[in-house]
Amino acid sequence: MKRIITLVLFALFALQNFAQETFPVNGTADPRHTIYAFKNAVVHTDYKTSIQAATLLIQDGKILNSGTDISIPTNAVVFDLKGKHIYPSLIDIFSDYGISEVKRSTEPDRAPQFISNTKGAYNWNQAVKSEYDAYRNFNVDSKKAEELRKMGFGTVMSILRDGIVRGTSTVVMLGDERENEMIIRDRAASNFSFNKGSSTQDYPASLMGSIALLRQTYYDADWYTKGGYKEEFNISLDAFNKNKSLPQVFEANDKQNVLRVNRLGSEFGVSFIVKGGGDEYERIDEIKNAGNSLIVPLNFPDGYDIADPYEAVNVSLHQMKAWELAPTNPGVLASKNIPFAITTSDLKNKTDFWKNLRKAIENGLTEEDAIKALTYTPASLLKMDDQIGSLKNNMLANFIITSTNITNKDNQIFENWVNGKRYQITDPLLGDVRGNYSLNINNQKSLRLKIGGEIHSPEAFLYEDTTAAKISFSRQGAVVTMQLELKKVEPKGNYRLTGDASTVNWNGNVLLPSAEWGKWSMKLDSSFIAPLAKVDSSKKVSPNGVVYFPNMSYGWKELPKAKTYLITNATVWTNEKDGILKNTDVLIENGKIKLIGKNITPPTGCEVTDGTNLHVTPGIIDEHSHIAVSDQVNEGTQSSSAEVRIGDVVDADDIQIYRQLSGGVTTSHLLHGSANAIGGQTQLIKLRWGQAPEKLKFEGAPGFIKFALGENVKQSNWGDNQVTRFPQTRMGVEQVYWDYFTRASIYNAKMKAAALPGTVSAIPVRRDLDLDALVEIMKGKRFITCHSYIQSEINMLMHVADSFGFKVNTFTHILEGYKVADKMKAHGVSGVSTFSDWWAYKFEVYEAIPYNGPIMHKVGLNVSYNSDDAEMARRLNQEAAKAVMYGGISEEEAFKFVTLNPAKMLHIDDRTGSLQVGKDGDVVVWNDNPLSIYAKPLQTYVDGIKYFDVKQDEILRREITAEKARLMQKMIDAKNRGESTQKPVFKALELKHCNDSELSMPR
Repeated sequence: MKRIITLVLFALFALQNFAQETFPVNGTADPRHTIYAFKNAVVHTDYKTSIQAATLLIQDGKILNSGTDISIPTNAVVFDLKGKHIYPSLIDIFSDYGISEVKRSTEPDRAPQFISNTKGAYNWNQAVKSEYDAYRNFNVDSKKAEELRKMGFGTVMSILRDGIVRGTSTVVMLGDERENEMIIRDRAASNFSFNKGSSTQDYPASLMGSIALLRQTYYDADWYTKGGYKEEFNISLDAFNKNKSLPQVFEANDKQNVLRVNRLGSEFGVSFIVKGGGDEYERIDEIKNAGNSLIVPLNFPDGYDIADPYEAVNVSLHQMKAWELAPTNPGVLASKNIPFAITTSDLKNKTDFWKNLRKAIENGLTEEDAIKALTYTPASLLKMDDQIGSLKNNMLANFIITSTNITNKDNQIFENWVNGKRYQITDPLLGDVRGNYSLNINNQKSLRLKIGGEIHSPEAFLYEDTTAAKISFSRQGAVVTMQLELKKVEPKGNYRLTGDASTVNWNGNVLLPSAEWGKWSMKLDSSFIAPLAKVDSSKKVSPNGVVYFPNMSYGWKELPKAKTYLITNATVWTNEKDGILKNTDVLIENGKIKLIGKNITPPTGCEVTDGTNLHVTPGIIDEHSHIAVSDQVNEGTQSSSAEVRIGDVVDADDIQIYRQLSGGVTTSHLLHGSANAIGGQTQLIKLRWGQAPEKLKFEGAPGFIKFALGENVKQSNWGDNQVTRFPQTRMGVEQVYWDYFTRASIYNAKMKAAALPGTVSAIPVRRDLDLDALVEIMKGKRFITCHSYIQSEINMLMHVADSFGFKVNTFTHILEGYKVADKMKAHGVSGVSTFSDWWAYKFEVYEAIPYNGPIMHKVGLNVSYNSDDAEMARRLNQEAAKAVMYGGISEEEAFKFVTLNPAKMLHIDDRTGSLQVGKDGDVVVWNDNPLSIYAKPLQTYVDGIKYFDVKQDEILRREITAEKARLMQKMIDAKNRGESTQKPVFKALELKHCNDSELSMPR
């Protein structure tokens, strides 16, 4: 009776399983549910648990049990592993496996595209494709699956790597069965990036534009779910909201982008899983504080071939240090307890995966953390750790069988079981084929042959005498093929061998040089013995260098800190009513100016500088700069890009920060470019060299926005006959302002009405970030700095501003300002920021004169000189001197053109711009009168921290030389060990200007 019940239960179980199969069987059904038992194995049930002499049971693609006291069913298929290891299959959650590559447009002269050309009720921007589902487009790729299985992977998350909002990814197994059986999570994660990918739409054309588009999309999605769906049906926004419940994966690819992703996530309450670039170690503390989980590649850069000394100079210190320190990245992340998964993504050659993983282990990553990052963590991040990543009861039977510890250099992966199906990678009977052999061809020629190299990639060498010649050698399972050329043994020529290598002695057929067939055999004389590494006791292995802040030339080993400084007996340019003081002391304490006077007693622990014959001034302020901006300075694809923010793309690693500190600059106003009428929101920074991007920002500074007039805006000198973006005339520029401020006024009225108590609306007002910025202007909460040249347009913008009830804060460039200085003063312009003596570089500046600044100053306008150029910013003190030469301005007033006056127009003169007790310690010590062409800054302080010191600069130069010499020798040694190298490539330093853009607008 018991036997009958068992058979009935078995039949019901079989029927239940057949009921789940939706495909008909063409032939005889196979109802077997085989149990597989793997005994005498080291079973690694998870990344931290190993069971010796254990048994693993699986059935129907699931784990039944594991342990040492496991009873093996009598009907099980038993594998005696004899001490081999079983690990969970590896997981890569950032893969494009099974997803067709998106074809990108190759049209060289396509017309500009303003909105999406995707047919249907989709988002206005085709880089937003949240409706995409990878599982609907997934196809099993047997060839790629086999490649990944050979590496030990059993599961991947497949992502469409195209677009800014990329839709959902799918988790699949790497078997050869139908897609229905391989997909284990259809909608696994929602995916994002800063790269618009294949989109042919113009917007966005910059990193800040991508961030702005994402920010607006979040607000649009919120509006849509709160009632906007009644206004319009939008497939993309509907999908965007549905995808919010999934893990959110963001491809950042760069340490600073990782931090940008975190800022965006914090703004909208989203915790992203961020795919980094492998350089997180350079900003590890900030990334730790951000709190994101990471996906990191093992794309360690090759060293550089520096045999040619002229090519060697093209290798920067940053490139050298990245080569040395990139392998430490996984270990550093683990040491900081940052959750991370490892991906094969970004590897040029996937076969480098294990080599690079072992290199990471050599550089601080523990074996346990390595396995964790390839099994448990990726499963956990996707909330799938109950299915994959471990070998526990009822989990998927995805595992690999290896010869030894998985990270061991000589480990071999024998089998990869996916969903309970066996895939043989290496025949365990073949084992290690390396050794010394006797080769016989046609029973006549006895030759010596040695097989060495790596166990995974053996190399064969033929000895006709005492000289070794490498030969072509490959092995597929039990089949071996060799090709060799005999040069000293008759008959000379090419021999092609193929045969059986399943036993110790090999044999097969050979195609002789005569084109006739013969026989060959090969006998193993001695097995491979790994050579002992020779240790030179006189030389020690060079340890890795330290991370600099930033990790490049002139970076700090430790960030400088605020101290108490006293500069004595100097000529002090206060920019206050006290004027220029002789033989005066300045005390800086706690980041502020503490005292200004004579004979100040140095506090305990104070660092004293003898200022005799030296000059002390406030730090220079550059009102118009484009340094420290990642990617493009223009988002010129629309007439208004008021929604974009330079603050989103501050680049803390720009060497121009240090260079301008050496020129006495302490504060820079980073502007959007001049490609469109209404540009982006600006960012004021202090030049705190070495600090992270957020710490550069000038705290509490009021908001500004860049406007522009003239040739650049109407696209006179860029684009081609296909340019369609409005405006294309100066009249059109005026119309842009009237139109946008009219729309902003209506928008503001709607927002006010919606905010009234008791107001309930079925459809909320859609927040528009573009119009938000214009409303801030009209409310006096954001200020305009306007790129301008000719008087007619200057008058035009003031008229527009008067009509809408606001003032233009700053006209920048303003090269015809001398013609309308009285009108600007009457309008209430806060400042005019001009060039000292630029003219005639394009048509609209033909009437510029070098007396422009002094004339406007004498009319009573607040005048400053700006750089708009990274090189000029290093000598703005000399630009200020030109006001003395051309306009007879006093030295004291002329120096204010680059210090106090820009501080006033930026509304930060309560903090900086002059030397006054209580103001920020932004101070420069000069060796001469700061208006002299011979003057050089000796020290530059920002917030009471010495960020530049000419003596320290000399030390840094020597340290840079020594560090480069150390790294070059290390690269030479690595090359001599056989490590791969790359050729140095000269890369010109990028200097950004007002009219730079992806749209190739010339200067």
